[in-house]
Amino acid sequence: MSRLRFFAALLLLLAMFAPASRAQLGKLVPITAGSDVDHALTAIANADPAQKLQLIDELSKANPEGDVQILVDEQYVNYFLNAKQYDKTFEYGDKLFALDPDNYNNAVNMVRAANESGDSDRLYKYGEKATSIIARYKDAPAPEGSDAESWPRTKASKLAALKDTIDYVQRSLESAAYNAKDPAKKADYLQRFAKMYPDTPDGAQALITAAGAYQQAGQRGKMLELANSVIAKDPNNIGMLLLLADDYSEKGEQLDKAEAYAKKAVSLTETVKKPDAYADDQWKAQIAIQKGGALSALGQINLQKKLNAPAVDNLTKAAPLLKSNAFLYARNQYRLGFAYLNLKRNAEAKQAFTDAASVDSPYKGPAQQKLNEIATAKPAPHK
Repeated sequence: MSRLRFFAALLLLLAMFAPASRAQLGKLVPITAGSDVDHALTAIANADPAQKLQLIDELSKANPEGDVQILVDEQYVNYFLNAKQYDKTFEYGDKLFALDPDNYNNAVNMVRAANESGDSDRLYKYGEKATSIIARYKDAPAPEGSDAESWPRTKASKLAALKDTIDYVQRSLESAAYNAKDPAKKADYLQRFAKMYPDTPDGAQALITAAGAYQQAGQRGKMLELANSVIAKDPNNIGMLLLLADDYSEKGEQLDKAEAYAKKAVSLTETVKKPDAYADDQWKAQIAIQKGGALSALGQINLQKKLNAPAVDNLTKAAPLLKSNAFLYARNQYRLGFAYLNLKRNAEAKQAFTDAASVDSPYKGPAQQKLNEIATAKPAPHK
């Protein structure tokens, strides 16, 4: 689903549940029935859009201090958000946070405004506020004077009522991170996302993708730091084992460590259990790519160590597993071509380079060049 359609669906969902979730977390501002404030809020709710702002201004002037300003700022936020005046929405949202830091509805509105305005930096700023509010509520003890035994049930009930907004915030943050065009910015967002959602499959995957984004951005030091920190905490993280094995094998560095990581990754792919969130075919495809990537890294390590026969074995095993990914398959076949050349098995080398050139990837041109060199090479003289 495109990001535009993704948010259109989510915003429709928000419109359905926003009234029900209003001010469910944050300060409770009591309103006396029949009071001037009660009448003013009713008038604002029933007013035409052209009159609404004037009535909000009048309520604000009549109540310049105290908790009524929380209600006033909520009205301003809703008005400017619906009018798509996002600078004003953020201005009054920040004023509301100053008066009511745990106003979760305000945080969700700020996330929505950031989504609609395409401001991913603000989205992460307010997304972090939203997740912090939820985390504090989850950890909060029973309020003074309340029934401590029923408090866990009360919290569970309120969190269940907020589930749609909680999911909306998470998916908004996730989508913004994965759609970031700048790799370094993408990596930063993904690390922040993982910090907000630790010990979840989405958070774990975000860290792997963040490390890959740092690699893509040419920030190898940050990639290595992140990947090694994850491995230190989770030695069986297949994604990070693969990333490090692949990087070290390509650079010709720490080849023994790279080999150990790649072999461990191969072994783990044969025993790891499918998470419930994955469909069977999706999981099978992912495991194939991971195992193929590990075998291809082993083949590259063999090439670096001038062990060409084992390289052919590993790269040949990797090939069918990587066919669904043009880049990985082409790179594997390109490596295989060199392994065969080193063994002076030119016919098989030609086939491997032909395979590499047959798919659209950065290896298409180099593989074709090797084919041209093979075709124009003079045969070795007979002795």
